[in-house]
Amino acid sequence: RLLGLVEHTGAHALFIFNHRRMAITGEDVTLDEIIPISHDFEIVEVRGLELELEVRLPFGSHTRLFLHEVNKAWSGKMQLLHLPGSCIGLFSGMLPTLPSLHRKGKGEDRNDLVRSSSHTMSNKAQMLTMPQFGLRDNLIRCELLKSEELYTYVKNFRFFVGTYNVNGQAPKESLRPWLSYSPDPPDLYCMGFQELDLSKEAFFFNDTPKESEWMRAVSEGLHPDAKYALVKLVRLVGIMLIFYVKKEHASFISEVEAETVGTGIMGRMGNKGAVAIRFRFHNSDICVVNSHLAAHIEEYERRNQDFREICTRMQFRQGDSSLPTLSIMKHNIVLWLGDLNYRISELEVDEVKNLIAKKDFETLHRYDQLKRQIDEEAVFKGFVEGEIAFQPTYKYDTGSDQWDTSEKCRVPAWCDRILWKGKNVQQLTYQSHMTLKTSDHKPVSSLMEVGIKVVNEDLYKKTFEEIVRNLDKMENECIPSVSLSMREFHFRDVKFMQRQVEMLTVFNDGQVPCQFEFIQKLDEPSYCKPWLTANPCKGFLAQGSRMDIELEVFVNRSTATQLNSGCQQIEDILVLHLDRGKDYFVSVTGNYLPSCFGTALHTLCLLREPIQEMPLETIKELDINNLMTEKPLDIPKEIWMMVDHLYRNASKQEDLMQQPGLRNEFEEIRDCLDTGTPDSLPGSNHSVAEALLLFLEVLPEPVVTYSLYQQCLDSSSNHALSKKVISMLPQCHKNVFNYLTAFLRELLKNSAHNHLDVNILATIFAPLLLRSPRKQDLGEKRKTQDFLRHFLDPDLK
Repeated sequence: RLLGLVEHTGAHALFIFNHRRMAITGEDVTLDEIIPISHDFEIVEVRGLELELEVRLPFGSHTRLFLHEVNKAWSGKMQLLHLPGSCIGLFSGMLPTLPSLHRKGKGEDRNDLVRSSSHTMSNKAQMLTMPQFGLRDNLIRCELLKSEELYTYVKNFRFFVGTYNVNGQAPKESLRPWLSYSPDPPDLYCMGFQELDLSKEAFFFNDTPKESEWMRAVSEGLHPDAKYALVKLVRLVGIMLIFYVKKEHASFISEVEAETVGTGIMGRMGNKGAVAIRFRFHNSDICVVNSHLAAHIEEYERRNQDFREICTRMQFRQGDSSLPTLSIMKHNIVLWLGDLNYRISELEVDEVKNLIAKKDFETLHRYDQLKRQIDEEAVFKGFVEGEIAFQPTYKYDTGSDQWDTSEKCRVPAWCDRILWKGKNVQQLTYQSHMTLKTSDHKPVSSLMEVGIKVVNEDLYKKTFEEIVRNLDKMENECIPSVSLSMREFHFRDVKFMQRQVEMLTVFNDGQVPCQFEFIQKLDEPSYCKPWLTANPCKGFLAQGSRMDIELEVFVNRSTATQLNSGCQQIEDILVLHLDRGKDYFVSVTGNYLPSCFGTALHTLCLLREPIQEMPLETIKELDINNLMTEKPLDIPKEIWMMVDHLYRNASKQEDLMQQPGLRNEFEEIRDCLDTGTPDSLPGSNHSVAEALLLFLEVLPEPVVTYSLYQQCLDSSSNHALSKKVISMLPQCHKNVFNYLTAFLRELLKNSAHNHLDVNILATIFAPLLLRSPRKQDLGEKRKTQDFLRHFLDPDLK
């Protein structure tokens, strides 16, 4: 069954649904009963009572969140529910007391699938972080996690992990040779796809019919000797990850979350990046990542950067919103698969093919970029990859086993890889599947035997009771206290989009464990300023233990403008609060170096010198009073430098505006624009192009001002009206718009080389030049693109 909380015009009710199979859409469920949340509604802990209706809920974050929301709904009718501590380790029951709703419980053939309401022991320790529980229960949770070996044992399960770059093709053959090659059916399937759809519609709107086509092919290709339940599917443009589990194991899967990270141009476009699913299987936390990293043989540094970006930005929310997010590496086991795009270098194509013909994969592997980067600890530190005993999986002529015969004649490479990190993992097979010929890649699979921690319920109960007895003895004995490694932190020369981190160490020097949290100050929305974060911002410390807290300063588009103008400074006070203890104060200061990124166009037009050569007071005066001593520049010199560089060096650059640059090169470009040194822009063409896009994105007032945004939408279908709107812009904004669109028209003259067209440029530049003051819907987005096309395509007149 499914249990839903429904709100309508201020009234609340519980809806109980039946479902015969995995509930995906409304057609899969039927409404069985409605229970109003009224004055007669009651939630009780069940202890062997004879009930007319009993609803058992699984332990875990979803149940905690659900009960919390029910409590909020009920609190308007009665006093807020307090769950007694004795319900720990049992289950929560809900009992309506309205006579008209009483009914005898029906016998139910309980569904085995992931969304069933069957009781699982696997995440009992996690339920103790419910908001209703305080320090005592966090102590219990901590002790349970520390004592995990006392009540768990390791049991092996078979995981099928597979990756397939399908090159935008539809499925044309059965996937059973890939998915069902082993005699015994796996317990879990994790399958990653890349380049699911290469169309512009998929790239720009993240919508593709290929998803359902490949889903069907996967479902038909699963091992025929077992029945499987779909747990989760996640997709970012053409990167898709599918997770199936044997039906008999489905009730032991919990805390399923999925996230995506785009690493394409400006760190957002999803043509490259990763998707990931994290879940709890029995008592083990597992994260599966499917990534598609940057292409081209010489771009291994960009691939390394993509890997680091994915690890940093992929954060999973926990069911309890008060808990910090989980990164990829904070799991017991990490499985990483995908088209990692690392190539074979320093060998000519004929030398590579000769080694393949001899099956001398050991020698060939020495020239593999991924192996070299791992050996240098540049990426995948702590990960393991099995021995490669199969020929490279890229690049083939589609529909054959013939190496690439195109004009480019790509060097064969092991682009498609599977790695893992964690204990109790044994790889049984690692191979490619040459019989599949749909794509220019071959699919790869790894069959792994993974040791999973399983709970022994009797030992769990015994351990739990012993922990509670020990805590009872020490309750209220002492007031907690900590010592801090430092009380004052100074961040020197903070720059736009450049992370700085200092470490604060908190040591529990008291006689009891303690719980800490950075708390809000009076009349402030958060515990810290928006440019500052503390990670973790809350935590638990056992007696005599210590924790390192990262204090990170990072200035982005939301904070740069105020810092550039001097209206705000790098100054804050953090308040570290101990539960049942005192508060500690941490001072954070720094000096920010103003940047052209995040500075208004009209201010930049008044600055003839680089922004860091100007006194902050002068910038502030210019910004506030529009003070002019001489004629302003027609356009900001920073825009001219970037556009002029691209016009002279990159008009024919392949994939310009579509391939991201390197982070370290962006920092050099930013410093050059802000200081005037060196005279010419450093970095690759892709890095300069991305810097230009970022510059436009972080303008406090976009090129087409907010005041004229609606008129742009209204005139988007008329060329003459569109030109009239631009003529109404302030002079510097009008100059920048005309200058940029003239540059884009020059790029289109070289479309045969740079692969750009009007639609691509309109899609990239419209959200930057015509930013909405509110959230855009799809119709608005299309209108802004139509508006910009009038200035890119003369035929539209």
